[in-house]
Amino acid sequence: MADLSINYMGLKLKNPIIAGSCNLAMKIENVKAMEDAGIGAIVYKSLFEEQVNFESADFDESMEAYNNRHQESSRMYPEMQHAGPKEFLHHLKKIKENTSVPVIASINAIYQETWVEYAKLIEDTGVDAIEINLYKTQKKSEENPEIVERRKLEIIKAVKKAVKIPVAVKISPFYSNLLNFIKSVDDLKVDGIVLFNKLYEPEIDINQEKHIFPFNLSHKGDHRLSLRYAGLLQGNINANISSSSGIFDGDDVIKMLLAGADTVQVVSTLYKNKIGHIAKIVSRLEEWMDSKGYKTVDDFKGKLSRKNCNDPFAYLRAQYVDILLNSADDLLRKYPVV
Repeated sequence: MADLSINYMGLKLKNPIIAGSCNLAMKIENVKAMEDAGIGAIVYKSLFEEQVNFESADFDESMEAYNNRHQESSRMYPEMQHAGPKEFLHHLKKIKENTSVPVIASINAIYQETWVEYAKLIEDTGVDAIEINLYKTQKKSEENPEIVERRKLEIIKAVKKAVKIPVAVKISPFYSNLLNFIKSVDDLKVDGIVLFNKLYEPEIDINQEKHIFPFNLSHKGDHRLSLRYAGLLQGNINANISSSSGIFDGDDVIKMLLAGADTVQVVSTLYKNKIGHIAKIVSRLEEWMDSKGYKTVDDFKGKLSRKNCNDPFAYLRAQYVDILLNSADDLLRKYPVV
């Protein structure tokens, strides 16, 4: 029987399948169900600094409403304060204490000082690692992209210096030279790179003429960008690679590992196919490895990366026209226009 266990950021995982950051991990019963289904590790939902600030402001506003009711009202609870990140940390610690699989905390802050502050507080909960969620939308066209990237690198460096547990960095694909930025992140000796952020995008309701923000689940096939960069990065950086977005079943997991990912992160499939689907993903991976005669994940991981595959141009532009022409012919055969 195949051995699915792997090493990710120095952590021993029983298989390379990780439950990515989402609301599901906020409930102990869901975490238990993931564990029972065979998940390798769990990323707890991100701590967003904006959420802490918003809740704090909302709390202050609600208390302010009582200040002028009568003379004593504002003095009834003189020590009351908003909990800040304390509630998040309490739940995170509780999740960690109630599962045997590694728990990775996710964090998205605004200022370098709070990145470091929250990272230290998270480490104190006993989690196994931290995932820096580098998600920020640039609003000013005049901002120098080099300066923007430098600020992000300074944040990573500060967090890495502040904590002793492994640190992964989750990034978006929106950089002028993504490979260069990842290499700069890797030079800071981070333990993992997560490909990629699933960004929440605004939508417009044309009947009500207003912005709406639908829940943005991935679709099967959305994994291809992550697959491409896992294949380009494998063997060229020291950090472990974790692929996410559009990974729905065991076949998707196998593809990512062949390309060069060390682990995969699943979220949308847990919502669409339920948590128990994890067992089917694990079973398919094990079945495929047995059929191929692979004893461990390392036996085939990265076999089809750019560095190792027979066709070094598979990930590059040289095959672009050929792929387009073949795809066009296949499409016409499937959907004839005449």
